[in-house]
Amino acid sequence: MFDSGRRTTMQPAVDPQNNARSHLPVPSTVKKPSHAGRMSLAGPALRGPYPIMGQAPGTNPRQSMMRSQNANPLLQSASKPNFGRTPLHSTRRGSMWPGALQGPAPSGSQGTKDTRPLRDRQFQAKMRQDVVTWLQENGSNYSSQVLQQITSKDFRTIFQDLVKLLDSEWPYTEQKFEEQFVYSLRALRYPYLGQLDIRTLTTPGAMHSWPILLGVLHWLAEMGRTRAHYLESKDMTLQDSSLVPDEFEDINQHQALAMDHYTLAYGMFLEGKDVFPDEEKILEARYARKDEKVVAQLEQEREGLQQAQLELDLLEKAPAPIEELKKDHGFITRDKAKFEEILRRYDSKNKKLLDTLAREKADIAYRVSNLEALQVEEAKLAEIVREQNLSPEEVIRMNTEHETLTRDVETLKEKTAETHKVLAKLEVSLTRKMTDAEEALDMYANLLATLGLFPPLPPPLEGTDLTLDLNSAVANPQNLLSGADIRRVIKPTLSRVAEMKRTERADIETERIKVDNELDQLTLECENIDEEVVEISNKVNALNDQADELREAAQQEALVSNAEATRLERDLAQARTAALANGVGVKSRLQALQIAHREQIDKVNRLKDETMRAIIKNSSDIVMFKEEVSKQLTHLRDFAEAN
Repeated sequence: MFDSGRRTTMQPAVDPQNNARSHLPVPSTVKKPSHAGRMSLAGPALRGPYPIMGQAPGTNPRQSMMRSQNANPLLQSASKPNFGRTPLHSTRRGSMWPGALQGPAPSGSQGTKDTRPLRDRQFQAKMRQDVVTWLQENGSNYSSQVLQQITSKDFRTIFQDLVKLLDSEWPYTEQKFEEQFVYSLRALRYPYLGQLDIRTLTTPGAMHSWPILLGVLHWLAEMGRTRAHYLESKDMTLQDSSLVPDEFEDINQHQALAMDHYTLAYGMFLEGKDVFPDEEKILEARYARKDEKVVAQLEQEREGLQQAQLELDLLEKAPAPIEELKKDHGFITRDKAKFEEILRRYDSKNKKLLDTLAREKADIAYRVSNLEALQVEEAKLAEIVREQNLSPEEVIRMNTEHETLTRDVETLKEKTAETHKVLAKLEVSLTRKMTDAEEALDMYANLLATLGLFPPLPPPLEGTDLTLDLNSAVANPQNLLSGADIRRVIKPTLSRVAEMKRTERADIETERIKVDNELDQLTLECENIDEEVVEISNKVNALNDQADELREAAQQEALVSNAEATRLERDLAQARTAALANGVGVKSRLQALQIAHREQIDKVNRLKDETMRAIIKNSSDIVMFKEEVSKQLTHLRDFAEAN
């Protein structure tokens, strides 16, 4: 903002990172009114030099007040809204060159040695090709042979075209080309200016002067190509506001918006305005668009906070989850004990049945082998009886033995039948047991799935497999279960998992107790703050009552004092009347009444002052108390929102 009573000099914005854009000249292409009522406020210190003798008429004699001080010529004449100078009649844009024409070359530039192989023919051919290519790319109609036999006129034209590609606002005047040549290279900070001799410009194509002058043209072409590449790179250091995204943090992007604001504001200032509400609104709207996402995210966070607060209230009103967990834990513990007892019984029964089955199978195999041996022996004996002639006694004895053996065979057959019946019953029982065992394994697998104990297990049990498979077709009962060993692996692992779960439950319980303790402390602090608020409110009420009492007392005193003053005035009037009637004899009484009247008036004024001081003191105490209560409530609200 500018004060209409006191004008301040508007200086270029300072870039804390020495950004080249901050020192660019602010060009001017906006037309001014024909009158010269409002002049630039930069002052003579930053003005350009006086016009050079022989300057062409119609050109602008005044230059921009923000003269270029940038050492990088690539950033000169950047395309921005052209404010920064106050033209009289011409609207031609100013350039950075005149400010540099009067200054000396940079220190050390005169002694810089050119390390380029300018005398090398191949390098000269490359430089010629680069210069011609750059000119043709920018619309200049030059042949590829123009630099083969260069003339003074062609050299001047090519030099001016290359300089215009660097700065299209370079003001060519009617002065000598040698002076323009030196001034231009000095303004462009040509590093090898000390090696040039302006006398060679008359014959630029000479053998001794052409390599150095070709090096100048090549340097200008490379600088123009580099400048064009930089301007087209959309780099942040260009500070182009159109390249600034909706959300940004880089200092260059902030400075781009600031530069646009300064440019618009300065243009309005040159038109005679001291306030810039529209430009400030534009900048505020741009930053508001930048902060839209943050504000939306803040609103979402606030909504999330409110939802979390509602959930916290519901959780605080609801019974503690630990009670339900304790009840479920008791049920699960009892069910676990029952399940373990059932498993133990089924394991014992299964073992007994397997042992009985093994014994029965061994007995059957033994009896079958004995039966086969007896049948073989019977066949042998029958063959012997047919071959031999036996006596009746031997036949009777053999028949008796045969009957005995027959009875034994019948007995064995009966035992075999009974054994088959028992075996069938055992097979049925075994099938049922196998079914029960499979159901138990299914329940075990379901429990593993429910508890999340399927492989891979969480650390440190990653290499343990708790799954079991039942293989009822094996001959060895010990191989019925395939998988890890129940006694050595599964049961210890399950015990370890149970211990880990108990530890986690204990940790959760400890954390819950800690959170409950913190909530209790916060609740106690809130109650203490509420008690303090109530106590302070009581004090406020007491102070208000005291102030009312003082006010009433002051009013009563004022009434009494007014009545007394009225009475004294009346007595004074009577005394004055009596004095007039009685003469000089009552003069002393009149004086006494006047003194008493003044004392009463002083007393009334004193009581009024004391009453006003008491009221002011009580009012200030009430105000301080209200401010303190407001601070405490604000602190309490912030604390509640933070927790």
